[in-house]
Amino acid sequence: MRQTLPALLAALALAPLPAQQPGGQHPRPRPYPVFESAAFQRAVDRGTRTRTGHPGPRYWQQWAEYRLEAELDAEAHRLIGRGTVRYSNRSPDTLRTIFFHLYQNLFAPEAIRNEPVPLTTGMELRHVAVGGETLARRDPADPAPGYTIDATILRIRPRAPLPPGGAVALAFEWAFTVPQDGAPRMGRDSAVYYLAYWYPQLAVYDDLGGWQLDPYLGNAEFYMGYADYDVAITVPEGWLVAATGTLANPDEVLSPLVRERLALSRTVDTVVPVVRADERGAGPGHATPRGRGGTLTWRFRAANVRDFAWGASRHWVWDATRASAGAAAAGSQATPSIHAFYRPTAKTWDRAAHYARHSVEFLSRLLWPYPYPHMTAVDGIASCGGMEYPMMTCIGGERDTLSLYGVMVHEIAHMWFPMQVGSDEKRYSWLDEGLTRFNQAEGMRDFFAGYDRLRQSRQGYLAAVRGGWEVELMRHGDLYPYGTPAFAVASYEKMALNLAMLRALLGEELFSRAYREYGRRWINRHPSPYDFWNSFEDVTGRDLDWFWRTWWFETWTLDQAIAAVRPAGDSLEIVIEDRGLAPMPVRLAVTRADASIQWLELPVETWLQGARLQVVRLAARPEVIRLEIDPAGAFPDVDRANQVWTRDAPAR
Repeated sequence: MRQTLPALLAALALAPLPAQQPGGQHPRPRPYPVFESAAFQRAVDRGTRTRTGHPGPRYWQQWAEYRLEAELDAEAHRLIGRGTVRYSNRSPDTLRTIFFHLYQNLFAPEAIRNEPVPLTTGMELRHVAVGGETLARRDPADPAPGYTIDATILRIRPRAPLPPGGAVALAFEWAFTVPQDGAPRMGRDSAVYYLAYWYPQLAVYDDLGGWQLDPYLGNAEFYMGYADYDVAITVPEGWLVAATGTLANPDEVLSPLVRERLALSRTVDTVVPVVRADERGAGPGHATPRGRGGTLTWRFRAANVRDFAWGASRHWVWDATRASAGAAAAGSQATPSIHAFYRPTAKTWDRAAHYARHSVEFLSRLLWPYPYPHMTAVDGIASCGGMEYPMMTCIGGERDTLSLYGVMVHEIAHMWFPMQVGSDEKRYSWLDEGLTRFNQAEGMRDFFAGYDRLRQSRQGYLAAVRGGWEVELMRHGDLYPYGTPAFAVASYEKMALNLAMLRALLGEELFSRAYREYGRRWINRHPSPYDFWNSFEDVTGRDLDWFWRTWWFETWTLDQAIAAVRPAGDSLEIVIEDRGLAPMPVRLAVTRADASIQWLELPVETWLQGARLQVVRLAARPEVIRLEIDPAGAFPDVDRANQVWTRDAPAR
C-alpha cells in the first residue's frame, strides 16, 4: 500500500521496537512501506496518475511528427540528414524552451561517457530553425532566441513560448561520421551499416518530472516519446534497407521478382527466400533496379512509435514469412510480416525467420497481440550485441542455435516493453530489461521444451551476492559500479527472478492477469515504478509493500534453514530459522516413509512481525524421512544445503 512520506514518518514514530529474540539474538529488520515520491504525489493530486495503477483522468503526453531525409555516403562513411519536426504541446504548461537529444555526440572526443567508444566528431548541426526562422547558436547565459548544445543535449529557445494546446515546427540539417564497430548499439563494419540515434530526437516532457534531460553516457538506455515518422533514406543501388515502419515505395526500390516473393510470404506459413545470394545487387535479375546517379531512395512510414532505426547492406540476403499474432488489436495486423536480413556466411541465420516467428507468436499469447505490421531481425555489427528498435532488432556476433534464439526472443520481447509500454529506461532499467528477461525465459522454455533460462539468472544473482557487489534495482542506470556486472544483475537477472517469485506467491493465473493488465493500461504511455506496483496491488487485492521494499530497494538476502528436528511426544517438531534479511513465506515439503508428501506453507507475516524462528509440529507417524524448503527453487535462497534434512543426516 502506497504511503506518502509524512504518513510514513508518523507511522514509524508510533511503531514499537521489535522485541529481542530468544537467546539474545537481535531482531530482524522489518520492511517499511514504499512511500510515494513527491513527483508522483503531485501527479496524483493533479489527476494524471492514480493509486490504483490506472492512468489518471487528466493524464497527458506530448506528440510529434517527424519528416526526415538521410543520405548515406558509403565511401566517406558519412550520413547527411535534414528534416522537420512538428511538436504538439498537450501538457497544461507553457514551454519556453524545447529540448532534443543529439545522441551522436557520445562519440565526440570531449564527450563524457561511462564506457569506451570509437571516436568521431559527433553530430555536426548545420541548421536549426523554429517556425521558419533560422536560429543562431548562443552562449547558455544569452536569453535571446537561439540554441545551445551541452554534450548530448540540444536546448532551443524559440522567439515565442509554446502554449498549452499549441504546436511548433522545427527544422534541422546535420551530418556525422558513422562510428566504426565498437560503438554501442549502432555503427558500421565492412559489410553492414546500422543507423540508430541518427537524428535530433525530442526529449520527453512528462507529468512527473517535466523535461527528462539526462545525457547519454553510453551505458543506460533511453526514454522516448511517441511520434509518427515519414523517412526517406538514400543509399547506393543494389543495397537492401531494413527499417522501422512500412516501405512506401516498393515499386521504386525492389525488383518485380522480389515484390512477387514478398507478396507470397504474406500468404504462406513457410519461409520464402526473398533475395538469394546470387541475386544481390542492382539491375535485371537482381534485388533492386538501377538508380539515378547510382543511388535509390527508400521511403518508410511508421505510426505511433518511439523511435526510427534502419540498416543497410549490399551483402545481405533476405528471408520472409508471416506470424499469427492472434486477435488483432485496433490498428494492428493479425498476421504481421517477419523479415530476416543476414550475410549468407552467418551461422544459424538461415533459421532466423523461424525464430522470429515463434517469438512473435509466443509473446502474443503470453502478453497481448503484436501490434506492428512487421518484425525484422538483421545480422548487424558485432557491437550491436542484441539491441531493440521499433519493429526491428540488430543482432551481432557469431551465435549458435541457443544463443541466436535467446537473443532474438529477448529483443522481440522488447516490442512490448518498452516499445509499447514506454517506461524510462535510463532511471528504471529493470522496468523494461527485467520484464523482458523474464519473457525471454518463458519463450526459451517453450521453444526448447523446458529449457530453464531463469537458472542462469539465479546463478548470476547469487554470484553477485556472494561476491559482495550486488546493487539495488532502484538506481539510475548510469550510476552502477563500473567494471562489474552489477547493472546487468540488478536490471536483468534479479528483476526476472522478482517476477518469478511474484508468480510463485500469487499463482500463475492471478500473476498473469495482473502482469497483462499492467501492460495494457500503459500501452503507448509512460508508466513509472509506482504505476507498476499499484497496478499489481489493484488487480490482486494484495498489499505487497514488503515484497517491493525487500527486492527493489534493498540488497537483503534470503536464507531459510531447517535449524532443528526433534521429537515432541507423539509429534515431531521442526524449527525453521530465517537467517537472512529478506522475508518470504516458507514452503516445506515433508516426505514420509510411505512415500507420501505433505506440503506446508508458513506465511510471511511471522517474519514481518520480527520473528527469527518458527516451530512446526507434525505427526511423527508415518516416519518423516526427508524435509525440504522450497524444493521447486522458486525463491533465490543463498544456501540450499541448509534447506534439506534427511533422517540420516543432522540439520545444519
